[in-house]
Amino acid sequence: MNPLNQIQKQGQSIWLDLLDREIMDSGKLQDLIDNDDLGGLTSNPSIFEKAISGSADYDEDIVILSKKEGNNPAIFFDLAIADIQRAADLFKPVYDKTNGTNGFVSLEVSPYLARDTDATIEQVRDLWKRVNRKNVMIKIPGTKEGLVAIRECLREGININITLLFGLPRYREITEAFMGGLEDRLKEGNSIKEISSVASFFLSRIDVMVDPMLEEKGAQRLKGKIAIASAKKAYQIYLEMISSERFKKLEEQGAQRQRVLWASTGTKDPSFSDVLYVENLIGKDTINTLPMETIDAFRDHGKVAETLTKELDESNKAMEDLEKTGIDIDKITQKLENEGIEKFIQAYDKLMKSIESKKHKES
Repeated sequence: MNPLNQIQKQGQSIWLDLLDREIMDSGKLQDLIDNDDLGGLTSNPSIFEKAISGSADYDEDIVILSKKEGNNPAIFFDLAIADIQRAADLFKPVYDKTNGTNGFVSLEVSPYLARDTDATIEQVRDLWKRVNRKNVMIKIPGTKEGLVAIRECLREGININITLLFGLPRYREITEAFMGGLEDRLKEGNSIKEISSVASFFLSRIDVMVDPMLEEKGAQRLKGKIAIASAKKAYQIYLEMISSERFKKLEEQGAQRQRVLWASTGTKDPSFSDVLYVENLIGKDTINTLPMETIDAFRDHGKVAETLTKELDESNKAMEDLEKTGIDIDKITQKLENEGIEKFIQAYDKLMKSIESKKHKES
């Protein structure tokens, strides 16, 4: 057993932060499922931009679709839905084997809707209906405006992946929206047994923003520690939620736990271990979605041990020491949320330009 197989024993599932046709056509994705116990897959506008702009794999379909679709976003979602359906079908045996707790593939709404509650709900409904797979999650950004959309879509029985989550106060609000959505559904006499949801924390970006500030303030000892400390605190909020009377009542009705998912887990600072955000965040009822290079690195030299509930005093102290430096983590996480949306919008715009240029190629 390699470390990717062993990590399952700790109750953590490894998902892949990548989707393109090449990984499916080559058999590589199936190989990861068969040999490394890969448990799911996530996509986002940046991933699709690289897949579609960076290869000729989609060119012929873009030309064909351009003759029937009126605009570039419609062409994109046609392409994305086809890929998501295909990937979901590859993961369906995992979904069946784990009784619907694993084997999920995620598709994100347009980043332009991150601040628009009603339009988000509308697009989530549309994508969910069109993808038509039980083992798919639709991604909604964890913005203030996203909270109502999350609750409403869960009420409607749609699997939701809350994305672009950075801050702990927002995560508490997410847990409220999650439980509220299930409660709303029960009140209407509907089952909540098959509804799945995850809350995706973006981690490395926290350190990328905070570490230069720590350097300036002479607090180098905290470098590379704040994202992990924040994640460990988030997991404590998760444990509070699942042990609450409110959630226990939902669980009695068949509710699945909204697991925390660690995202943005590729190490950006070359002076840190390339498996920093994997080894330090292993724990029960969690998911870590990794880029391919981090999957390869962890398979090669990852160490597996339950670490998520260890050294909590050190994590709490790191957050306290951060506050003492004058750095406001809540302001940082709000800035990261804004930047995260903007980065996805830039990738989406680039993708639309690429589709526009490919529409006119001869097939």
